[in-house]
Amino acid sequence: MKSLESNVQQKIWRMRKGSIFFSEDFLSMGTQAAVNKALSELAKKGIIIRLAPGIYCKPQKDEVFGLGVMYPGIDQIAQAIAARDKAEIVPTGIYAQNRLGLSTQIPMNAVYLTNGSARRIKIYNGKGILFKRVSPKHFKFKNKLALMLTLALKDIGEDNVTDEQKKTIKKIVNKESKQSLAQDYVLMPDWIRTLIESLYD
Repeated sequence: MKSLESNVQQKIWRMRKGSIFFSEDFLSMGTQAAVNKALSELAKKGIIIRLAPGIYCKPQKDEVFGLGVMYPGIDQIAQAIAARDKAEIVPTGIYAQNRLGLSTQIPMNAVYLTNGSARRIKIYNGKGILFKRVSPKHFKFKNKLALMLTLALKDIGEDNVTDEQKKTIKKIVNKESKQSLAQDYVLMPDWIRTLIESLYD
């Protein structure tokens, strides 16, 4: 009979490079303790990468520039966790601003609003992901961009939006149909709705 570690490794071989997976994905093969041990051994051998407790990925190497192993981004990890938990998430604060190009600041901790469980997860290189559970009204937005813009602009503040940030927002919103964003206007503060409307060509 094959060992549990061998069975786990065989399943991982069938995954795409860069795939993020969880220890519970292998519980049909053995107990949690046995699965954890098998994954720990595979991580020691460099076959997989441990991103956080119970969260791993199949390494993907940069074959173009020779930069070695490419770690998944914070958002990839957060989205994988959300998919596993069947929860919705949206970045907020400085991280939302950075994702939209409104700030060059790269926070060590990415903050997401969620309708799932609140939790803080430490990942590689000392970075972290914070999931803040909020009321369902935050997820009534039909357009994810509309929600991200609303959260980012609320964080910046009405009187602090710079001309450069307005130019960036103008480029973003003009790639999206006006009707698509307009369906969420009723959920936005008046000043944010007015600003977005004024930036359409």
